[in-house]
Order: sequence, then structure tokens, then C-alpha cells
Amino acid sequence: MKIVVVGGGSTYTPELADGFARLRDQLPLDELVLVDPEATRLDLVGPLSARILARHGHPGTVSWTTDLDAALDGAAAVLLQLRIGGQAARHSDETFPLECGCVGQETTGAGGLAKALRTVPVVLDIAERIRRASPDAWIVDFTNPVGIVTRALLDAGHKAVGLCNVAKGFQHTFGEWLGVDPEKVELDHVGLNHLTWERGVRVDGVDVLPRLLAEHADSMAARCLLPPELLHRLGVVPSYYLRYYYGHDAVVAEQRAKPSRAEEVAALERQLLEMYADPTLDTKPELLGERGGAYYSEAAVALVGGLLRDTGEIQVANVRNGTTLPFLPPEAVIEVPARISARGAEPLPVAPLDPLHAGLVAHVAAYEELALRAALQGGIELVENALLAHPLIGQYEQARRLAEQLVASDSAHLPWSSG
Repeated sequence: MKIVVVGGGSTYTPELADGFARLRDQLPLDELVLVDPEATRLDLVGPLSARILARHGHPGTVSWTTDLDAALDGAAAVLLQLRIGGQAARHSDETFPLECGCVGQETTGAGGLAKALRTVPVVLDIAERIRRASPDAWIVDFTNPVGIVTRALLDAGHKAVGLCNVAKGFQHTFGEWLGVDPEKVELDHVGLNHLTWERGVRVDGVDVLPRLLAEHADSMAARCLLPPELLHRLGVVPSYYLRYYYGHDAVVAEQRAKPSRAEEVAALERQLLEMYADPTLDTKPELLGERGGAYYSEAAVALVGGLLRDTGEIQVANVRNGTTLPFLPPEAVIEVPARISARGAEPLPVAPLDPLHAGLVAHVAAYEELALRAALQGGIELVENALLAHPLIGQYEQARRLAEQLVASDSAHLPWSSG
């Protein structure tokens, strides 16, 4: 079984290699191929990934290349973990919206739109090359904004499923608090990518969310970066991305007072790459935990294993809505528990959403549709429309100014902007 990682030079990759090594019963990997245009990164990340597999006694091989088409031949699955423009583009995503009093974040708001505009055309080009080289391969997208990118792939007819590590992180946190194996924790996880709530937490069929809220509200609030009283009022656990909506102005003030996350990550990556250069290192460094993406490898192995081995296991994934959330169009992409098999990811039925959640989901879903339209067609008018529709923006003057700044900042990645 051959797995290809596009964006394999990422500092995340050793986490992925560690998961493949530890969880080989779930995914019998024969060959792992890392692809990245940055050869210098590959020459550090590739050997470390090989050493990690060897340390665990894994028989699979690891190779790395800058030649995408050669790497794709014979792939059973392709994982996408791209960052078009690198940390410099992310820094722009996280700073230019602040000038208009809007939150600066790489997956939502104006920054998230900028990332989508840069990313969608590149991902679709890669997907077409995958279709030519290995038409039966599954595409697993971890590239943000996952919901928009996955929708683009599905609309273009590709075999694709979107992946996020938020649900897996909650499973581990709740399992630790409850003293049970995280795999025994079932989540009533619902919403859109980076706009989700845990409405129930079941262990052996019993909902223990009320207990968790009663006993761990302070810890839970610290994890979600929201006040404990809000969690008690909501009666659910929001993902920490909801703080950009529930506490927008406070977040803007906080962001203006400190370096961007991109600057922090760039510094972390420099340290990590120095560590990766050590030929004796054969484990993922603890510092990698500060990079983000915790439990990404577990989620990836479970999803890819389910797709390729037809397991029928249930995992949270980004999938077509169909009739799952009846207030959204069928073609929308939602993030809910799904049954994973050789046919793909089929969303499980969910209970109706409370209007407090449904209204925000519908609002952001409409923005995502407009964002995808702008990414596919280009044009500053479509960019303005998407920004005007976003609940974190929504005012004409802000949308106009942000569209102008976005296009100016990202002109190198938007061919239509100079036309």
C-alpha cells in the first residue's frame, strides 16, 4: 500500500510518520512518499520520518521527491497538507484584517478567505494529476480551510474526504478526564469545519457531557478559550474556533497586542528543522506538540485505513451534507460523524440543531459557497461578496477595504488580480 503526502516537507510530517509506525495494524503501509517543492526541507523531514518507522520496526519504506507526478503513480491514497505562500502568507492573513477591526485568522474571516483563494486552484490542479496517475486513489484533505477545499474537490468529481483533528483532540481530552480509552468516547460533533460543537459525549451509550461540564468546566473553558459561564449557558462544548465569533472584539484586541501566530510558528519551525537535522533523532520531538495538529496522525490513519480497508468504522469527517442538515443545500460540506468504508464517508443522522447553532452554521455555509465561487472564478467583486456574507465582517465598507487589501497582499498567488 502506497501513501503519498503532498506537502511532505511540513514540520507536521514526523507526527504523521509516527502514527503510521505505531498504528500499522490499522493501516498496513508498504511505501510512504513525501512530496514537496522545497528540497531542503525534504532532506531533513524525509530521513527523520524513515528513522521513526525504523525505530518502531516498521517494514515500510520512506522516500521523498520534488517530482509530484512520479510520486503519484500507484498511490492508494494521497494526503494533502499544503500551505501556499508559507508562513509569510499566513502572517499577512493574520494581520491585514486587524486594520479594519476584524479578527485576523488563517482559516476564517478575511484571512481564511485569502487562504482559500490561494489554495483551491492549486489543490484542484494536484487532484487532476492524481486522477491521471492513480484514478482509484483517495484524496484526504487536511489543508485549510478544509470545508471549502473539500467542497471544491467533491464538486470537481474527485474521491475526497476532508479531515480535521479537533474531534480527535476532544476524544483524548475527555477520555483523560473520564479515565477511559479515548476510543470509547463517542462525540455528538456537529457543524462546519472550524465551526463545531460537542452536543453530547457518550461512553458505553451514556451521555456524560453534563458530568464533564459540572466537573471540568474551568479546564474545558481554558481549552476552548471561552468563559466557563458561557459553556454552562450553552450546555455544549464549542471548538476553540468559536471564540472568534463569541468573543470577536476581545480577540482582535489580543491579536493587536502580540506577535502573529505565523511569527510564533516560523520560530518553532526553525527550531524543529534544526532538531530534524540531527541524524540520531528517531522520535518526534516534544516541541512538535507546540506546532499544533495534535493527534493528526491518529485521525489520518483511522480515516485512510477505513477507506482502504472498508472497515465501516465511525469517524468525524468533512463530507457532503445530503439531507443531514436540512437547512443547508445537499452539496454543502459539513463536519459530522461518518461511516468510513470503501465507498467513502457517509454522514450519520444527527439530531436537529438548536437555532443558536443552526443560524451561525447557515450563515457561514453561505459564505463558504461564495468563497469557493471567488476562488474558482476570481475577481474582486466576488471577493467582496464573500466578505460581505461573512458574519465576522458583514459591513460594506469593511468588505470593500478588506477585498482591496487581500488582493494587494496576495497578488503573487492570484493570477486574475493583475488582469
